[in-house]
Amino acid sequence: MKLKLFFFLFLILFVHTQAQSYIFGKIISENGTEMQDVNVVNIRTDEIVVSNRDGHFMISGRQGDELRFIKAGYERITKIVSQENTQSPMNISMVRQTIQIPEVEVKQGLTGNLKIDSKLYNKPQKVEKLLKDMDRYMAQKSDPRILAAKPGEFVQPKGQGFSIGKVKDKWDDVDLMKYIRASLGDDYFTNLKIEKPLIEHFIYYVFAGGFERKKILKYGFCSDADLNRFQRFVLTRISSYRAPQTQR
Repeated sequence: MKLKLFFFLFLILFVHTQAQSYIFGKIISENGTEMQDVNVVNIRTDEIVVSNRDGHFMISGRQGDELRFIKAGYERITKIVSQENTQSPMNISMVRQTIQIPEVEVKQGLTGNLKIDSKLYNKPQKVEKLLKDMDRYMAQKSDPRILAAKPGEFVQPKGQGFSIGKVKDKWDDVDLMKYIRASLGDDYFTNLKIEKPLIEHFIYYVFAGGFERKKILKYGFCSDADLNRFQRFVLTRISSYRAPQTQR
């Protein structure tokens, strides 16, 4: 009888210790606004979840796990799960990344000294002559034979009263790949277990999977919404990308 009781208590303790627990929380900005589409990564389990429109998230974990919070344009946050976090919600506040302002050149003003000021503001005669020659050259009309299309070159037809010109996107996939990598940072991809030499290859893999980018390439502009859409699309492609690697 004592043996059965001991076995029963041991079974309860084992189930309790092995039961899957979850970490709940809310993510806000430094202004107190709820933050949507923040990637929450459990480094131990490789699980990734995304916060909802109210900033709430839920991810499986336990005490001692390392959670990382990642969003384009914000400082990355690392949080070690404590015993308190397993019993009550975890509150996370994210801060925008500092933007480096280009250095502004301050030109010297008038000193009041005629000799010094004349050297600063009176251009040498050779410079003045060169500027005038350039102005005359730019004002001349170009020979129509130079501007004519080359044999075999496609030119859009002219409409009534205006010229359409050649159609060309401002960006290509290489430009977009470089922008996404610079905006999200290499840490975003290494957290997904993508090695640095394979980051560009993985981004092209996501593109090939059907990521819609026509407008981005056409206008040469990738918005925060586009970056968030790319991150959500990554979650649908990461498993299939890893599969061939695990088989090798």
